Amino acid sequence: MTSDSAPPSAPAPPPATGPSRPVRRRLSALLPDLAPWRSSRDFRLLWCAGVITVFGSSLSFVALPLQLKELTGSTLAVGALGAVELVPLIVFGLYGGALADAFDRRRLVLWTETALGLVSVLLLLNSALPHPMVWPLYAAAAATSALTGLQRPALDALVPRIVPHAELAAAAALNALRWQLGAIAGPALAGGLLALAGLRWAYAVDAATFVVSVLLALRLAPSPASHDAERPSLRGIAEGARYAWSRKELLGTYAVDVVAMLFAFPLAIFPFLADDLDAPWALGLMYAALPAGSLLVSLTSGWTSRVHRQGRAIVLAAAGWGLAVAAAGLLDHVWAVLLLLTVAGACDMISGIFRSAMWNQTIPDELRGRLAGIELLSYAAGPQLGQVRIGGMAALTGVRAAVSLGGLLCFAGVGLLALGLPKLMSYDARTDAHARRMRESRSAAVARGGEGAGPPAAGGPDGAAERGDGPGAGSPAPDTDPAPA
Repeated sequence: MTSDSAPPSAPAPPPATGPSRPVRRRLSALLPDLAPWRSSRDFRLLWCAGVITVFGSSLSFVALPLQLKELTGSTLAVGALGAVELVPLIVFGLYGGALADAFDRRRLVLWTETALGLVSVLLLLNSALPHPMVWPLYAAAAATSALTGLQRPALDALVPRIVPHAELAAAAALNALRWQLGAIAGPALAGGLLALAGLRWAYAVDAATFVVSVLLALRLAPSPASHDAERPSLRGIAEGARYAWSRKELLGTYAVDVVAMLFAFPLAIFPFLADDLDAPWALGLMYAALPAGSLLVSLTSGWTSRVHRQGRAIVLAAAGWGLAVAAAGLLDHVWAVLLLLTVAGACDMISGIFRSAMWNQTIPDELRGRLAGIELLSYAAGPQLGQVRIGGMAALTGVRAAVSLGGLLCFAGVGLLALGLPKLMSYDARTDAHARRMRESRSAAVARGGEGAGPPAAGGPDGAAERGDGPGAGSPAPDTDPAPA
C-alpha cells in the first residue's frame, strides 16, 4: 500500500554566519576607489615611482635632523633647517609653477628627480667623512627645498590631465596612500638602520631609490604645455596670484593649512621629545605615527568621494589635528603619545584629500601649474615655519610645552579662519560654479577628441581633457609623482 504523503523535505541549510550583504556593501564602500589606477597607465607609473621615492626620502628625512642633533646638540640648530628651506621653497615654488604651465611637465619631473638623487649622494659622501661637516646638511636641505619647489607644481598639475574629473577625489586618496606606504616603511626602517648600520646606509638607500624612480618616470608619455602657453615671467606668476585671490574658498584652503602646520607641526623636535619621554627607541615610531594615521584614512577612503561640502571637512580635520597634537604634548606615556600622533596624522590626511580635490576640480589647466606653486607654499612653507617656531619655543618653554601650546594655537587659529571665510564653509562641489564649468569643459573636450584629447588648444575651454592610458594618449604625481617626502 502506497502512502500519499509527500516525501520529507531536505533539511534547511544552516544560517549564514558571515556578514550580511548590506554590511558587506557598507564595508566595501569604505575601501579606496581604484578607478584612477584602472583607467590611467601614467597614473599607475607615477604611483609606483612615488612609493619608491617617498620610501627612500623618508630615510633621509629621519637621518638629517638626527645627524644635526648629534653634531650640534641644539634644538635651535635643528629648527633652523626650516628657515634654511623656506626661502628656496618660496622662490622656486612660484617659479616652478610658471615653468609647469610653460614647458613639458614630464621633462621637468625627470630633471628635478635626477638632481634630487644627486643631493642624496652628497649627503652620503659627507656622512662618510671622518668628521662630517654641518654646513653640507644645511646646503642639502636648501637644495632639496629648491628642487622640490621646481618639481612639485609640475607633478600636481599632471593629475587633472590624466584622471577624469569625477575620479579626482579618489586619485587624491590613492596618491596619499602611495605617500603613506613609503613614509611609514621609511622611518620604521630608518630607526633600525640608524641604530645598527649608521647614517650612511640611510643616505645610500635613499640615493638608490631615486635611480628606480627616474627609470619609471622615463616611461611616462610627454606632457607638453598648451599651445598658447606664455613663457615664465613675473607677470604670469602675478596672474596666478590674482586668480587665487579672487577665489576666497581657495585662499581658505591655503590659510587653514598654513595655520595648522605653523603652530602644530612637531617633527623637528621628535629626537628631543623621544629623549624627554625616556624612549629614544621610539624615534622611528614617532616619525611613522603620523603617516600611519594617514594610511588608516586612505585605506578607508571610499567615503571621501561622497563628501561634497569639502570646505567644512577641511576645517574640522585641521581643528582635530591641533587638538590631537596638543594632547600629545601633555602626556608622558610614550604609547599614548604615539596613539595621539596617529590620530593627528589621520586628521591631516582628511584635510589633504579634500584640499587636493577642491584644487583639481576647480582650477583651469592653463593656470594649474602656477596655482600648484601657490599650493606648494601653503602645504610646505607652513611646516618649514613650524620647525622654526617649535625649535625656538622649545628652547624657551621646554619640548612638551612647545608641542601642546602649538596644538592649542592651531585650534584657535583654525576656528578664527572658519568664522572669517564663509565661502570656504559654504563650498559645495555639486553646485560651485567653477567645479561645474570644469566638468562641462572636460566633457566637451572628451566629446571632441576622445580619450586621448591633449591640453586645451589656444582659446580653448578651461581645464585639460581627460586622457587615455596609451603611449600616445596623453601625459603624465601628492600629497601629489615621484616627489620627495
